[in-house]
Amino acid sequence: MRRPILPILAFVAGLVALSVAAVMVLVPKAGEVSVSSVGGPFSLTDQDGKRVTERDFAGRTHLVFFGFTHCPDVCPTTLQQIGDVLAALGPKGTDTKALFIAIDPERDTPAALKTYLASFDSRIVGLTGTPDEVAAAVRNYRAYVRKVPTKDGDYTMEHTALVYVMDGKNRFINALNLTRPPEEAAAELARMM
Repeated sequence: MRRPILPILAFVAGLVALSVAAVMVLVPKAGEVSVSSVGGPFSLTDQDGKRVTERDFAGRTHLVFFGFTHCPDVCPTTLQQIGDVLAALGPKGTDTKALFIAIDPERDTPAALKTYLASFDSRIVGLTGTPDEVAAAVRNYRAYVRKVPTKDGDYTMEHTALVYVMDGKNRFINALNLTRPPEEAAAELARMM
């Protein structure tokens, strides 16, 4: 009877030791702030041809969304939803910006972004750059992007469809849930501001 109990006790003791070690390593010490590794520096060009960095959006909560102008459904739908949420914020959202970082720099020039974004809320800022500049932003936000050839010789882009909520220090707060009515999503966003 003792033989089966010893391995079980050893296993339980090992689990307890592993749990204690994990808590000691993973839980921040008192006074420490855990900072997410999502987000970071970027240097891109806006739809007016002006160079901007993440520092241009510091000081206030803002949104970040990755997409492309040739997107048939997800991008225009999400940009419309973002606009609806910004409108539902009312006066609190007057200075709130949403960054639309274009993941298709081959086609998404500043001029193309300007034309495309004219259909959406004016607080949405289109950003593009060289392939390397865009790839750096994608990496820093831990986004997913992949160019996919189509049957007709053209291509489309697979990408993360997350709307990042960034605080005034350009730190990731949370993802904005757009599956609810704009007023509910705006109330959630207002609590994060």
